[in-house]
Amino acid sequence: MIKRRELHECGHLFEYLSHPSVFPYVRQKANSAEEFMFMTKQLMEEEERGEVISRTITDDYGQPIGTINLYDIQDQAGFLGTWIGQPFQGKGFNQKAKNLFLEELFYQHNINTVFLRINAKNEKSIRAAEKLAYTMKANDTHPVLLAEINSGVPQYELYQIPKDLFYLSTAAARFAEEEEQAM
Repeated sequence: MIKRRELHECGHLFEYLSHPSVFPYVRQKANSAEEFMFMTKQLMEEEERGEVISRTITDDYGQPIGTINLYDIQDQAGFLGTWIGQPFQGKGFNQKAKNLFLEELFYQHNINTVFLRINAKNEKSIRAAEKLAYTMKANDTHPVLLAEINSGVPQYELYQIPKDLFYLSTAAARFAEEEEQAM
């Protein structure tokens, strides 16, 4: 479902990245497969320095279909960035990848807060974020950070995923699932 990034995936991923329903919302706006490979190589170097954590999202057969990243890491916090290729949207891959990635971030990398900076015009991503039981709108609780991310164009909505809320939410879901299976 998620794995470390590899350069050989770049050509395949670029095809999905360049789709008009995906491209406007990605952070790495590459205009060619070669440029995307160069950006990915830089991202992998940033990961070695502890500035970012980047994973490839795969389908049920292990084929790359998108990416999920934690950018701008500082003070045990960072910004989540994720995209899924258009043919795979709405099929549950994003939710599964987020859960696995958040588990990795919180329990293996000692991250305490994950922020989501969502383009205010990206209604699909806003709805997806608000469906998550562990996501909180952070516009009011982090006004300085909100002002910082909205200093230009486009404008963003700010959400956060605190480690403790993620833990409580996923533990409650597992408990409910176990109860249901016991019946």
